[in-house]
Amino acid sequence: MARRRRRGAVALLGGLLLALVATPLHTTPAVAAPAAPSAEGSGMVMVLDSSGSMAEKDGSGGTRIAAARKAVGTVVGALPAGYPTGLRVYGADKPHGCDDTRLAQPVAPLDRTGLVRAVNGVRPKGDTPIGLSLTKAAQDLPKPSQGSIGKRTILLISDGEDNCQTPPPCTVAAQLAKAHVDLHIDTIGFEVAGRAREQLECIAKSGNGQYFDAPDAQALARQLQRAGQLSADGYRFKGAKVRGTPTKSNAPGIAEGQYLDSIGPNEKRYYAVDLDASSTADFSATVVPQPGAAVGLLDALHTEIDYGIDSTCDSTHELFGQRQGATPLTSGLSRIPSVNGGSGCDKAGRYWFVVERKAAKDSDASRWPLEVMFHVEHPLKKSVTPAQSEPEYGAGGKDAPVPTSPPKPVTGGTGFNDARALTPGVWRDKILPSQTLWYKVPVGWGQQLRYDVQFANEPTLKGHTAALAYGGTQVYTPARAPVGSGTGEFSPQVPYTGQPASLSMGTVPVAWTNRYESSPNVIPVHDKGNFYIAVMLSARASEIARSAQIGVVLRVAVLGKAKAGPQAGASVAKSAADGTGSSPDGTQGGEAGWAAGPVVAAVFGGIGVLLLAGLGFAFLRARRKPRPHGADSDATGGGSW
Repeated sequence: MARRRRRGAVALLGGLLLALVATPLHTTPAVAAPAAPSAEGSGMVMVLDSSGSMAEKDGSGGTRIAAARKAVGTVVGALPAGYPTGLRVYGADKPHGCDDTRLAQPVAPLDRTGLVRAVNGVRPKGDTPIGLSLTKAAQDLPKPSQGSIGKRTILLISDGEDNCQTPPPCTVAAQLAKAHVDLHIDTIGFEVAGRAREQLECIAKSGNGQYFDAPDAQALARQLQRAGQLSADGYRFKGAKVRGTPTKSNAPGIAEGQYLDSIGPNEKRYYAVDLDASSTADFSATVVPQPGAAVGLLDALHTEIDYGIDSTCDSTHELFGQRQGATPLTSGLSRIPSVNGGSGCDKAGRYWFVVERKAAKDSDASRWPLEVMFHVEHPLKKSVTPAQSEPEYGAGGKDAPVPTSPPKPVTGGTGFNDARALTPGVWRDKILPSQTLWYKVPVGWGQQLRYDVQFANEPTLKGHTAALAYGGTQVYTPARAPVGSGTGEFSPQVPYTGQPASLSMGTVPVAWTNRYESSPNVIPVHDKGNFYIAVMLSARASEIARSAQIGVVLRVAVLGKAKAGPQAGASVAKSAADGTGSSPDGTQGGEAGWAAGPVVAAVFGGIGVLLLAGLGFAFLRARRKPRPHGADSDATGGGSW
């Protein structure tokens, strides 16, 4: 049995020359699964510019307001059934007046007919009171209940700047974003330039949202659909509300389960746990920023397990590694008692799980929702001899075959909690720029996950620039530890230019004794259960693809026959998909025994993505030692799926 060594730092690979990419989210595939109910307090209100300039020609023979009506109809048709949606207009009721704003359709479960009727009744007339309209729009949205985390979106569509300036729209956006962790403001600039565009970009940045540029009517429909779907689809949280403390003193005690908190820039959150001397304790933290929020190249999520006065069992760093916009980011690690029991972390007693958000000065200043997981793995029975560790990829390396059958339609989930269950096979989905799709695959003892992701060829925008987008993927263990990056075996990103692009990913075989290995990509692969696959497409794909969504194919293989348990010489399990439940040896595998609080849906999507010099992609993950005191392309075009 290999002796467990603490994980050392993994240096930055090469030099980071360009912060090119990253921002992911969710989907609307060929065959949609039943829409999950939105979180209490979630919803979107579209704020439509109906000022006099919207009566002008849009360059394609129609008027700007006619293009806006058509675009609203497009997004309404694409939103999931029941998603709370409303419409506010300004400049629609009188030729002049900085108080001219009204709620044309209340925020309520999606009424497609009512919304289309409301927008068709708009006649452009007056001024552009954007600041006042944003203030009113925040009041239009439902309020989340105590302890819940929803997502409330203001989606502003405008062809000009605020000519009232009472109140200043950027100031209003910043105040709203600071006051509400679940609120963000996206903006779409329709045929704007100069000061008008600058103001809309400022509103989005100050409002913790994204700016979408629409230079013509077709782009308006495309961008409005993207913005609307990204608002409605996204990460759905699960957990009981908890409030971590900035120091160990008075840190809340948490039992095995799943929790929700929030965290500000350069803030620490402490959670106290009581551990025995022999069990493995798995921890993970997932931060979920608003999509597109400003992040720096070295902004990171740092986690560690502390004990005693100033000692650390283990720590890890997960970095964004890009400046294109924030994505959900997960960091996971475990307290694993040593073989001989001589480590300071082997003692029973009080420990602390510490989460720290590291942010540059000009990064997003708002608080981010935080999902915390704590899971206990009980030791094997004394009579059980575990099988040898399996630290090598072996037959499951990048050359391992994956299925090649025709793809079947599937709908990816919004995050860990509603990841779509997959069996081995070939699956197709659709993905938006700035979106992450989530799936889960059961993997048993002795098995390893191996899959390919292929991004389809898509029609590109006329005259599109040489913008470099990327497609990416990450794989997580049942305890939510990321293990797919920095392996040297697989690359987690591939450039995407609208042409077919593919990448491969996988894990080592699942073995109980992997926990004593030295590699940070092997240690976590020590328990059977649902392994999570995240697939993302960067924001810059919106500057390339003409379609709102882009086709993606997953070819999933689970290699080897599942063993009945982690013991040496274990027989083949009765079910090859024996990835969850209790083992004969008394251990708890996969997600069995994970306590959880009430489901609290929210949105956003995506995971942290990292860039390497040259291509602009790199894995930036670091672990500290304990402190004693201190391509195969899929030729199928996306449009034909």
